[in-house]
Amino acid sequence: MRASTVLFALFRFLIPPAIIFTLLIYLYPSVQGCAFPVAKRAETSCLLEPKKGQNAAPKLVAPFRLLALGDPQLEGDTSLPDPKQPWFPSLLGLKERVYNGSLELADAPGAVNGALKGALLEDIPRVLQSYRKRLDLFGNDYYLAHIYRSIRWWTQPTHTVVLGDLLGSQWIDDGEFARRSDRFWKKVFRGAEKVPEEVMNQGGGLQIIGDLDWKAWENRIINVAGNHDIGYAGDIDSHRISRFESAFGKTNWDIRFQLPSNNTPSSTTSSLPFESRPAELQLVILNSMNLDSPAWDTEQQSQTHAFLNAHIQRPQRAQDATVLLTHIPLHKAKGICVDSTFFDYFPPEQGGGIREQNHLSADGSRIILSGLFGPADGEAPVKGRGIVLNGHDHEGCDVYHYRSVPDYVDEGHEDGDEEMAWQASHYGFAYPLVNNADVHGVREITMRSMMGSYGGYAGLVSAWFDDEAGEWRFDFATCMLGVQHIWWACHVLDLVVLGLGLMGVVAYAREEWLDRRGRKDGVKLKTN
Repeated sequence: MRASTVLFALFRFLIPPAIIFTLLIYLYPSVQGCAFPVAKRAETSCLLEPKKGQNAAPKLVAPFRLLALGDPQLEGDTSLPDPKQPWFPSLLGLKERVYNGSLELADAPGAVNGALKGALLEDIPRVLQSYRKRLDLFGNDYYLAHIYRSIRWWTQPTHTVVLGDLLGSQWIDDGEFARRSDRFWKKVFRGAEKVPEEVMNQGGGLQIIGDLDWKAWENRIINVAGNHDIGYAGDIDSHRISRFESAFGKTNWDIRFQLPSNNTPSSTTSSLPFESRPAELQLVILNSMNLDSPAWDTEQQSQTHAFLNAHIQRPQRAQDATVLLTHIPLHKAKGICVDSTFFDYFPPEQGGGIREQNHLSADGSRIILSGLFGPADGEAPVKGRGIVLNGHDHEGCDVYHYRSVPDYVDEGHEDGDEEMAWQASHYGFAYPLVNNADVHGVREITMRSMMGSYGGYAGLVSAWFDDEAGEWRFDFATCMLGVQHIWWACHVLDLVVLGLGLMGVVAYAREEWLDRRGRKDGVKLKTN
């Protein structure tokens, strides 16, 4: 049987599953029906223009759609074996003993046997592991890029946030930090850009939802600082903060998005009296890494506290809401999420600061919940005050923090009662609380990591203003690609099919050439 026949048979056998598999991987948001939750009332939604070739009927969507990605943790050269280390140290050691004359003749058989055994069982696996890790790093960048590109193309978010741990380690030197940052922008989030400095520096600047500048946010990445980016409180310093902010944006900043007004030009709404302005949605990007104490750099910690206090002291209105984007989850009891409360500290000779933590402290969480999501001045608590999005716990979690209305209106409570007022429950079990008018609560979503080992998750957060209720509403959905092995299997299968096709063409061309040559030689023999 001709080789080309076998190759083409294998090619025809494998190409249907390869095409199906590839379409499933590249169109997975469509196949799974991934979409931002729609606004519940038509009057609070806006029209999304259909893509080319799609049904021209408009689809109602929320005006604010946030694509949330958690903990990509880009690794790099420091995760590879030391390039200065020899490839086969076992054989090198034997060579040195031979050259320096320390190898006795009687010991030679045992030494040779030991060197060969070391090379086979230790050196060769280490070299293969090194190449496997390099290939893994190469593929991981494109796996993460595939998630961002596919989700963004299909769901059309208005904003995108990466909730911390952009890189894999805060201990890397500046050169390695620059290389990983370069991969972040040029491979994983190619075509995206960090939020411009003038936007982050305007101190709660105002933008009207739907204005011309609104489209610019589609290409921007809001980056939250995580422990693998700048460290925990016990090892954060000004240098790590500075290099992160230079590459990815400020660690503490905010911006307000205001609903458009039908009666007032957007350029003049900010000059209206505070109570007369249209409803606002405030994004607060908070460096939660140094909220708790002890901290190594108290000046950096003071800046974070000052930023948070400024928002706590800002007047609140019942029609406004806050979206808090941070990294470390809020405090909650053991068993609600995979990670339970945990703190570890550096020894006193190394500053005694926080070395590691799973959650914020109970005090820090209470300050955030009561300060950013408490009742408006002079108002009873309302639903829809805001939402909290964070990362850190790679498994992900969906929690409802709540307290009863009397805790707010009773001015005679003690500080201890205030601290104990906030409780937490898994959101799946909290529906009676969410719908209870006597309970005020805030939803906290800890995004499951987008890393391949966690399924390549992405979060889809919708926010819209409910005119009937006079408040913002939020909803959340997820979309997952699957573990990285699925992505690898698809592309390996595609390469195998492509290789079989090319080999079949080459084999067929060679066989045809040999046949023509054979026929030509046969004609010559007959003539002779």
